[in-house]
Amino acid sequence: MRGRLGRECVYVPSCRLGLYVALRHFCPPGGRVLMSPVDDDVVLFVVLAAGLRPVQAPLNPLDASIDVDAVPEETWRSLCAVLTTNLYGNPDPAPRLRARCDASGIPLIEDAAHAIGSEVGGRPVGAWGEASVFSLSKHVGAQAGGILSLADPDRGDAVRHTSRGLLTPSRTASEAAHAVRPFAEAAVRGLGLRRAAWAAMGLLGLTEREGIRMPLRPAALARAVAAAPDLTAFDPWVRVDLHGYRLESGRSRLRRARRGLGRLEEVLEACRDGTELLLSTRWARPRAGSGTQPLFRVPLFVADRDAARAALARRGIVVGYLYDPPLDDYAGEAFTDVSPAPGAARWFARHALPVDPLRAREAVEVLERSGARPAGSPPGPAGWWAAADGPGPSS
Repeated sequence: MRGRLGRECVYVPSCRLGLYVALRHFCPPGGRVLMSPVDDDVVLFVVLAAGLRPVQAPLNPLDASIDVDAVPEETWRSLCAVLTTNLYGNPDPAPRLRARCDASGIPLIEDAAHAIGSEVGGRPVGAWGEASVFSLSKHVGAQAGGILSLADPDRGDAVRHTSRGLLTPSRTASEAAHAVRPFAEAAVRGLGLRRAAWAAMGLLGLTEREGIRMPLRPAALARAVAAAPDLTAFDPWVRVDLHGYRLESGRSRLRRARRGLGRLEEVLEACRDGTELLLSTRWARPRAGSGTQPLFRVPLFVADRDAARAALARRGIVVGYLYDPPLDDYAGEAFTDVSPAPGAARWFARHALPVDPLRAREAVEVLERSGARPAGSPPGPAGWWAAADGPGPSS
């Protein structure tokens, strides 16, 4: 990763822990952080755990990146940092955000969990901010681990010290389970049991979400916010879907991460090929002049996403990484500053169908047979979004 980015890189047991460490190092408690409302709810809770106030940005409706020009000037003056998302690997406008952050004297922090192979402005995503965080569970397929990269190599020792202080000891049982997981996953794939596996997890109570978003539990969340900055107080939210996010990595996890990184270029090339195919379909809305990125998921836009998901599920293609409703509709004004122009985020969250490019041909065949219709046009310029799209769903 140092070679890819040309920066100091620190291994962490998860991307979410790396993000928490970065926010604590670069942002004063009580500061305000601009972020995308179309993101994993875990990211919202990590920002809150760091003692910070999330500020939801207006978005580009085609890729859910921050719309720099639509952010009010008074908002820019109030911020202590900007946090990008690079959703599904589509880059946020890092060069422009870098310039705005420099003008405001605030750090840019890049969440590159989905974007380990993406580029923007002739540089890798993750090479623009004071800090950036990567997941080794996405393209790398390690199912554990992350990378926190730093523009200033002199911060490396302090970041390592902070990270070590947050770790919980590795457990033999956890390492053993992680060691056999690749074989179990291969068996599930080979026997075509993906749908059955997901159903069994639900029946056994091993899934923590009844819907796309986890339960907010506002009264308990308010108590946690009062205790922030404190990662432990937010553990019930931050650990969802990854209970070992603070677990010290043992040998099996590190071996799997090394093997995955060794195959990374091959995986990225396959993702790029699948991305090209999906972007050529009638459900895609590719950005002009952006080139083909090796996306982690390709957002197709369909009129009835639930029906499209069900059709794909019948083929054994599970669609995850959905972020609906947007975070400001989900969390409300008690826990975040809402976007001044929420329409684009609502449209994207409602219609985006993130398809795995490694299963592109199967997915296109299913969608064609199901008669999936493309979504209508997204909202217009930022000034029209709120009026055109109406109120969003309540939490």
